[in-house]
Amino acid sequence: MTMNLRRRACLAVLATAAILIAGCAAPRPADYAAERPVLSLRDYFNGKVEAHGMFQDRAGKVVKRFTVVMDCSWRGDDGVLDEAFTFSDGTTQRRVWKLKALPDGRFSGTADDVIGTAEGEQRGNAFQWRYTLRQPVGDTAYDVQMDDWMYLVDGKVMLNRAQMSKFGIRLGDVTLAFTKR
Repeated sequence: MTMNLRRRACLAVLATAAILIAGCAAPRPADYAAERPVLSLRDYFNGKVEAHGMFQDRAGKVVKRFTVVMDCSWRGDDGVLDEAFTFSDGTTQRRVWKLKALPDGRFSGTADDVIGTAEGEQRGNAFQWRYTLRQPVGDTAYDVQMDDWMYLVDGKVMLNRAQMSKFGIRLGDVTLAFTKR
């Protein structure tokens, strides 16, 4: 084995190890268990909620801005979040989440453009959602993975940051500021 080939192999091993270590260091909902105020999804997403947001590509460029008007309600452990999006290019979209509160701060959810079932966990002031979203781009639709985090700031404001990826490659980030009415 030549010195150059050994050096490349060593760098590849180090890069793989760094990726694996970074993956292990990702935050978990339990990291926020002591944070206050405590988020109650049923209380926050009950009634009217508005949001302002943007999508940034992986280079950080803002590609789209949008507003969301939400009508939210719960009956026992079953919730409905009816979201009406208006994008900066004038297009609109609607997503209706059907949520289910599960034991131990966990939630599941479905929507027409969500593939399978979203799974989430709430601890302290934070909530993490993971799901696959069918995202239209022109005449094609792509299934992308969403790692979605929400953080309650106070009784009226919640911040949301979601990372969008495909095949483990980060495509961009969605940032939202929710305001409860």
